[in-house]
Amino acid sequence: MAGGKLSARQKMINLMYLVFIAMMAMNMSKEVLSAFGLMEAKFSDANVVTTDMNEKLLANLETKAEEKPAEFATAANKAKQISAASDEFYKYIETLKVDLLKKGDYKIDPKTGKLPFEAMDKTDILDESWFTGDKLTKKGQEVMAKITSYKSKVKGIIGDDVKYFKAIENFEKRFNTNQVKNKDGKPIDWLDYHFKGFPAIASFTKLTAMQNDVKVTEANMFNVFLGNTLDEAVSLKNYTAIVIADKSAFFAGEKFQGKVVLGKYANVTPTGLSVGGSAIDLENAIDSTGAARLDFNVGSVGEHAIDGSFTFLEDGKPLEIPIKGNYVVVPRPNSATISADKMNVVYRGVDNPMTISFAGVPDNKVAANAAGLKPVSGMGKYVMKPTSGREVTINVTATLDDGSKVSDKAVFRIKDIPKPAGRMAGQIGTGKLPRQNVEIGRVEAVLEDFDFDLPLTVTGFKIKVEGKPSVTCAGNKLSAAAKSALRSAKRGSQVQIFDIKSKTTTQGPVIKPASALILELKD
Repeated sequence: MAGGKLSARQKMINLMYLVFIAMMAMNMSKEVLSAFGLMEAKFSDANVVTTDMNEKLLANLETKAEEKPAEFATAANKAKQISAASDEFYKYIETLKVDLLKKGDYKIDPKTGKLPFEAMDKTDILDESWFTGDKLTKKGQEVMAKITSYKSKVKGIIGDDVKYFKAIENFEKRFNTNQVKNKDGKPIDWLDYHFKGFPAIASFTKLTAMQNDVKVTEANMFNVFLGNTLDEAVSLKNYTAIVIADKSAFFAGEKFQGKVVLGKYANVTPTGLSVGGSAIDLENAIDSTGAARLDFNVGSVGEHAIDGSFTFLEDGKPLEIPIKGNYVVVPRPNSATISADKMNVVYRGVDNPMTISFAGVPDNKVAANAAGLKPVSGMGKYVMKPTSGREVTINVTATLDDGSKVSDKAVFRIKDIPKPAGRMAGQIGTGKLPRQNVEIGRVEAVLEDFDFDLPLTVTGFKIKVEGKPSVTCAGNKLSAAAKSALRSAKRGSQVQIFDIKSKTTTQGPVIKPASALILELKD
């Protein structure tokens, strides 16, 4: 079109050609601007969906952390920190978008709810706000500082754990702010390359895309936390070999019986606990490790079952886990076994009380037998009433929890009831009494220092007053002849009461004659 002098017609043709090219460029620009607008809308919609998904992932992690803190608490804590850092950076990017719309005087169409994409062609909004020549303004420096800060926070939260290496690698690629080479191979700063000289709609779309990168980062990290934690939870390296005995106590010489299983100790706080049909107060029962301490009366000697249930909250629903176990009660070692080897004695013809037990075995599984032995009311209580012989053997058999039996025995000597002592008016052996007291008094036979309550009835005796022949009396009082001899005695005379015969008030053993009683008349 260049050349010499042009005619008016040629000038008009050339002008129309230029206008045509400009119109084509304008139409192409509008199509490109609209394309950026459509991309921005897609990113914006994706951010809404991802935000909802991230909230659910975080809630799931928090629930898992409450149910199984040992396995999920760390992951949930990291997820909360990632969420907080991402939310802060996401909101900052939103302020940049709002500022761009405000400076360009771009408003959302109230009818369509869309931005005026085709009108958002200004390139000087961010150029003037973020750049000054080849350098950044304070605002531009702030933008880069915010991106760098977000990257540092995320990497600091993740730490150096090798299992998060891939996640960090993807994160670095997503937020890579290194210099970029242009088409001429010249390195250009990241912010300059991505935002300088671009139409407003392009910059706006890139900011929305950066917000999408934040949401995707959240989603990836949450899934990594949850996925890695689940892998760790099922890894056999985290299990412990647990020995479970068939019972909690064994006897010497008995075979140990039980099993070894793989299990894990979980620091999980239950929402309910009951044992033996009674609810346990969790506030007092749960310790700092999440273990529930049981505290109840163990009952009688022997093996007892523990039945109950643990209730936990899993996925928002109660999960009941049965408790099955057992324990063995043995006698408390609160007394020593002390016996005199020569004093294993029972007395003939009387009820000798006995306590018979077998260490570690309940009373209902202990059987004792011997001549004259019978059980009475009370735990391990018996009485023995031997009638003949010089010795008696008590055989004891206990049935253990496994059905086996153990036996033991003890030998006791049988002794006769000791010889009683004669007594009158409180005097035993020798004493002084007024004549009248002797005349009207009762002769008694008593078992001194005898452990059994064995009342005796005197059936007869002999009395001899000094200087007079002896007189035989029936019953426990002086006869008329005895009284006559007593009245003729002088003051200070001795009166002997001897050959005192007695019997028990019941059909008991034969009692030896009581020892004599010698009295001095006081008047």
